[in-house]
Amino acid sequence: MLVSLRDEEIAYLCGRSGTVALAKALGNFFYLETEREEVVLFTEPDDLIVASSFGVDEKARRGLACTIFQLRELCAPLIVLSKGHPASPRLRTVVSIGPRTRLSCTIHPGTHPEQDILCGSNEFHGLEIEAEPRGARIVGWAEKPKDMEIQIEKL
Repeated sequence: MLVSLRDEEIAYLCGRSGTVALAKALGNFFYLETEREEVVLFTEPDDLIVASSFGVDEKARRGLACTIFQLRELCAPLIVLSKGHPASPRLRTVVSIGPRTRLSCTIHPGTHPEQDILCGSNEFHGLEIEAEPRGARIVGWAEKPKDMEIQIEKL
């Protein structure tokens, strides 16, 4: 499924147990902080910031929008936790940035410096989100439950 997305918009993939948000990275660069190093992540204008939350209400959507805004507009760094970090289960939002993101329910939130995999709720497991010139391609969306929806708003 192709989702049309303008530079100033955010798209929400709304499920029953989680929400995924996506917005264009606009070619910005981002700092990725790990325990051992700082990496500068360069993006293309059509690359995507994808954020995942286990919430499904307005509060979860506002948190996702705030996270994307902090990264894209305020240049906040991405923090990668070490595997087994005690804060991992308490994370409410996790983020991936790049041309392609795979969603998985089998990884620990916030512990993957690879920017092509993201923790998500079971219903999003296996989805792939690919950057497109006019938005995003959601691979695997057709196989998901019909009550899941996509909402697009101004960021």
